[in-house]
Amino acid sequence: MNIKFRLTIMSFMQFFVWGAWLITIANYWFGTKQWDGAQFGLIFATMGFASLFMPTITGIIADKWINAEKLYGILHILYAATLIYIPQVESPNEFFWTIFLAMCFYMPTISLSNSISYTTLKSSNLDVVKDFPPIRVWGTVGFIAAMWITNLTGSKASANQFYIAGVAALALGLYSFSLPKCPPSKLLEEKSTIFQKFGLDAFKLFADYKMALFFIFSMFLGGALQLTNAYGDVFLDEFKLFPVYAESFVIKYSTIIMSISQVSETLFILAIPFFLKRFGIKKVMVIAMLAWVFRFGLFAYGDPAGNLWMIVFSCVVYGMAFDFFNISGSLFVETSTTAKTRSSAQGLFMMMTNGFGAVLGSVVSGWMIQKYFTKAYTDIQSLAEHVGSASNDKHLLKFLGDKGISVLENGNLSRALDVKDWHTIWLSFTIYALVITVLFMIFFKHKHTRAEVEAIEKISH
Repeated sequence: MNIKFRLTIMSFMQFFVWGAWLITIANYWFGTKQWDGAQFGLIFATMGFASLFMPTITGIIADKWINAEKLYGILHILYAATLIYIPQVESPNEFFWTIFLAMCFYMPTISLSNSISYTTLKSSNLDVVKDFPPIRVWGTVGFIAAMWITNLTGSKASANQFYIAGVAALALGLYSFSLPKCPPSKLLEEKSTIFQKFGLDAFKLFADYKMALFFIFSMFLGGALQLTNAYGDVFLDEFKLFPVYAESFVIKYSTIIMSISQVSETLFILAIPFFLKRFGIKKVMVIAMLAWVFRFGLFAYGDPAGNLWMIVFSCVVYGMAFDFFNISGSLFVETSTTAKTRSSAQGLFMMMTNGFGAVLGSVVSGWMIQKYFTKAYTDIQSLAEHVGSASNDKHLLKFLGDKGISVLENGNLSRALDVKDWHTIWLSFTIYALVITVLFMIFFKHKHTRAEVEAIEKISH
């Protein structure tokens, strides 16, 4: 079998086993389990926590003791076992630790899959720069395919999403043992300190004012990266509380609508060289930040009827918001550091965005939403007024029935129903992204350098 095709299968499955549940887990948490919103923020923080240390630990192991493809396979099998166990979990606390364990197994495999691809392509005398991007783009296709399968099988609010991901992860784990051998490179110096092995010596870059400012802004923008992954699908799904939207296409296929974001991501990658050559690194980063402002703002005013175009356009600008900052930020680090610190600096950039930033955004947003933007309705009349219907509306009563809530004779609900004020939630995120953008434009002083021009020319060809 062609080696590029084999690596493409790996890339497709790598993100399939994540996409099957990442976007829809909020529906399972809020809709099926009906757990507390503040605790949900911690669930998405597990990715950040795991990203802080697991990729480095597994990188050291793969560098010194075990073939990368074997470690990759073992991690995916453990990830699969953890996912398949999730439906047995009955408390938010246990759910957190189970997802955290799953993320400890999964997050390192992202960098390992890249490493396996690079090593295999080089050993086959293929051009990494030319041949890797077409392989990697199939990872995004896999993520989209998983979202569609989860939605079309009616699994977006059920435990089946974890079974879909778990079975696929098991298959990927077994498949990885058939990949070409990627033996330990043994490049780590024996005298390296733990501090150096974990890339923590890169924190010395904070002594440089501009680099410190960049990493701090990266962390705060990283706080926005997971917000729509965490809440986007459940936001669309909860429109079904309103009878006027109950039969909407958007509600039935909310995960498919959200997949437009991933399609956009693949398309905007192609536009990056043009924007970088035309505007330079700082302006492209500002464009990315403004795209986050539009992403949240369009969600704030979008709905499944007259303003459906806002929801769709919000998904379209996601590609610009996500790709432009990650790639321009990585290019800034590449051209602003020395060869000695470059690798550690790139690791620090990822740590600040996907580690500290993701934890900050997940924890704070979960607490904020539960405390300020969630109202508990205890009687059918006030709930009916909120959704603009009669208290005996069949859609409203079915919604409550699906939640296991009945209407008592006195009009009270058998259990309080938590309803989120999504309009204000998204507006708050919009203001947050706008403040970050304005402060970045004011305080981050940067001019287009010759090193940047040369680096941009390389990715343009």
